[in-house]
Amino acid sequence: MSPIYPFAAIVGQEQLKQALLICAVDPTVGGVLVRGDKGSAKSTAARGLAAVLPAIRRATGCGYNCEPDHPLPLCPVCSGDARALHDGPVPFINLPLGATEDRVLGSLDFEKALQGGKQAFKPGLLAAAHRGMLYIDEVNLLADHLVDVLLDAAAMGVNTVEREGLAVSHPARVTLLGTMNQEEGDLRPQLLDRFGLMVDVAAPREPALRAEVVRRRLAFEADPAGFAAQWQADSEALRENIAAARALLPQTRLSDSLFHFVSELCCEFDVSSLRADIVLNKAARALAALDGRIDATAEDIRDAARLVLPHRRRRKPFEQSGLDQDKLEQMTQQASNPPPPPTQDQGDATQPPPDGDSEQEQNPSGHGSEQIFAAAPAGDIARIRVQAPSLGDAAGRRSDGASRQRGHYVRAEANPQPAQLAVDATLRHAILRDPDHFAVTRADLHDKVRIAKQGNLILLVVDASGSMAARQRMEQVKGTVLSLLEDAYRRRDQVALIAFRGQQAELLLPPCNRVEQAELALRELPTGGRTPLAHALALAADTLSRQLGGPAPLLVILSDGRANVALDGDGDPWRQALDLAGQLAGAPALVLDTEQDFVRLGRARELAEALGAEYLACDALTGEQLTLTIQQRLGR
Repeated sequence: MSPIYPFAAIVGQEQLKQALLICAVDPTVGGVLVRGDKGSAKSTAARGLAAVLPAIRRATGCGYNCEPDHPLPLCPVCSGDARALHDGPVPFINLPLGATEDRVLGSLDFEKALQGGKQAFKPGLLAAAHRGMLYIDEVNLLADHLVDVLLDAAAMGVNTVEREGLAVSHPARVTLLGTMNQEEGDLRPQLLDRFGLMVDVAAPREPALRAEVVRRRLAFEADPAGFAAQWQADSEALRENIAAARALLPQTRLSDSLFHFVSELCCEFDVSSLRADIVLNKAARALAALDGRIDATAEDIRDAARLVLPHRRRRKPFEQSGLDQDKLEQMTQQASNPPPPPTQDQGDATQPPPDGDSEQEQNPSGHGSEQIFAAAPAGDIARIRVQAPSLGDAAGRRSDGASRQRGHYVRAEANPQPAQLAVDATLRHAILRDPDHFAVTRADLHDKVRIAKQGNLILLVVDASGSMAARQRMEQVKGTVLSLLEDAYRRRDQVALIAFRGQQAELLLPPCNRVEQAELALRELPTGGRTPLAHALALAADTLSRQLGGPAPLLVILSDGRANVALDGDGDPWRQALDLAGQLAGAPALVLDTEQDFVRLGRARELAEALGAEYLACDALTGEQLTLTIQQRLGR
């Protein structure tokens, strides 16, 4: 076993350590998501925490980590009479990125089923992590459906498996620790919300702190045992503090005014999920328990809010995550020092008169008290309705694709050399073939067929020349790109942008789903000049050819079609553009005509016909309507 760097020896990273300790005291908080660059102590802190958690008592050989006083009936070890109990470290299970759903949740025990023809459950990683920690490095690269399953099980504290003729439930109270590097893609908002706490970490910027980090790390690598011994007393004190906080936690409480303060914070920082209120209450109480106090304070809530709220806020594109610290501090001060209660005279003045008109006077509208909670009218909402046939799956709609490796298991097919053995179908075939003499042969083998979600590649080809209202149009395009990228990660979509002007076309934004990368590409986007449409179509063809086997493409061209720059400086620019459009014909495409002159040539319509694409005049479309138009063509 590799030596573990002591948690107490970690330099700095106070918020990270605080978040991990909160989860150590109250695992129901929902785990921690740690975002940051590589080498910022994410995994070191997680492993170090597991080493200082109080030991748990369990049975030797138990695959479910059953609590000794509440053994699981289906556990072959704990349901027997001859189990041996011992105290050991809490489980710390590392979830590999390539783990299958069967490996995580558990599945039919192949060996027992094939040898004895009996169904038996083989516990997975969730069972192994029960009463401990499940660590997921690069959680943003894990398949979405697997993250959903993990978060569901962690929230419920129970793992339920219903497949291959099995119906099994077992406790799965795990603390999820996820780490990720945002440069490789973000988690979709629904999954972010499911992590109780979130911390952004970075390597220290102060030279003295960096030097101390390096000094301790080198000392640890030179003599792990000796280094751990130096920090043994601190580690033991930390372990005792966690144990005492756990014992104190059931007695901790928040006053009514602080309950109101929690909800006020969530509203003020534009957090819609009620999970934030619940987690914020729990985290504040855990901080109080760690400090040996029964009553949580406004300062506890403030510190917890820095971990609970940032990843749940509704943000505009390019708005940084985090909270307005000045506002948070001001609200904390107000909650810590509430205004004095009214005097007796003031109190008498506010009492309703004894007659029957008091309700009418306090509520002049005459409605009952429930009127307070009635929603105000939302106002008129502009909608665009484009009557056009859906492009369907072939036109880039997010579609289901059959896959042998990823996605949900939907059916089985006979295959003597299966890539993923469909045990249920294999056993059924063997039993039906010869019920009296059960034996599995190669002829019985079946392969799993899975359905996986496929994203889209939205390739925007934008005319930035002087032949159109380029500057205004490019601002609309910028907004469209950013809107499409806002949910690109959760849909597995990618967005790319080609702009053409002057003498050439340029791939400003290679296929990606990162808003920050798009912002850098779009920040200084020049406009004006001639219209090299043929160059843009040639670059679009090259870009699409490089994406074969990737997300389904949708080509969106915004131009008036007035090509006037020939390829290699020779030939008819318009004819070259039509020829290239003919080569792209068959690819799902949408041509948005930006022509605005009084005398219109209709070139964009001809371009759409050559492409076999849908045509739409967009001179009246706003940026929001342009986004909706594209999303409609994706079937959303």
